Amino acid sequence: MNTVDAKNPVNPMNAMQPTALIAEDEPLLAQALQAELAAAWPELKIVATAGDGRSAVREALRLLPQVLFFDIRMPGLDGLGAAAELADCWPTDEAPMPQLVFVTAYDEYATRAFEAQAIDYVLKPVQPDRLRKTVARLQQALQAMRQTAPGTPAIADEALEKTLAQWRQVLTAAGAGAPPAPLRMIAASDAGGATVRMVPIDEVLYFEAADKYLRVLTATHEYLIRTPLKQLLPQLHPDTFWQVHRAVVVRSAAIESVHRDEAGKLHLMLRGRAEKIPVSRLYAHLFRAM
Repeated sequence: MNTVDAKNPVNPMNAMQPTALIAEDEPLLAQALQAELAAAWPELKIVATAGDGRSAVREALRLLPQVLFFDIRMPGLDGLGAAAELADCWPTDEAPMPQLVFVTAYDEYATRAFEAQAIDYVLKPVQPDRLRKTVARLQQALQAMRQTAPGTPAIADEALEKTLAQWRQVLTAAGAGAPPAPLRMIAASDAGGATVRMVPIDEVLYFEAADKYLRVLTATHEYLIRTPLKQLLPQLHPDTFWQVHRAVVVRSAAIESVHRDEAGKLHLMLRGRAEKIPVSRLYAHLFRAM
């Protein structure tokens, strides 16, 4: 990982020079993207490059860049997970949320989804013409951000929600793939791991990612599966199961109440479960009063 020597990051909106962070696990591809960006956007300053999602999150929170170029597939925490984590913990009182661009190898379904939603992405290997279009959109977005940043709290809140909405679209499009068959039963291990049980999807109240496993919670039992949450999501009906956190998907009909704590964070209570379920900033819009 390479970073600038900066003990105290400058508020990006007060700086004349735009800044960016690149997260890419292949050094040669990271260098190629940086070189192409230097040609297409000479004013852009790359404040850090990271080779994995965890480093990208840490450096982004330290340096508060205006633009993030995230490789979708990275070891450990991938680009999707890193973006979801940043969306939840970005210090919006210090700097506006950055613009997000995904870097990806060619994938028919993902790129079709990007195009349909007018979301920016960069294909590997970097294509200069496509990158110039991305740069033009980023410059326009940053200019609009500078014009709204000094406004009233209401304007700032509106700008934040607009950015969050864009991030939700980006994450959805980046995870797009060929639509799988809907899930009806789940083959899951019990807590001891000695028995595999067939769990009807209609009994599941929520899923929670935990280390290498995905917890499957019903009203009375907990099971474990090895399928990553991002692979499971396309098999769940979006009206039946809602993602409320980067690591949690809940059955919408099981939501009993929504609570806001002293720090302003939302938590859900589900019928049949005693624990509180966290709601991330990305998905708080689902629970605004009608």
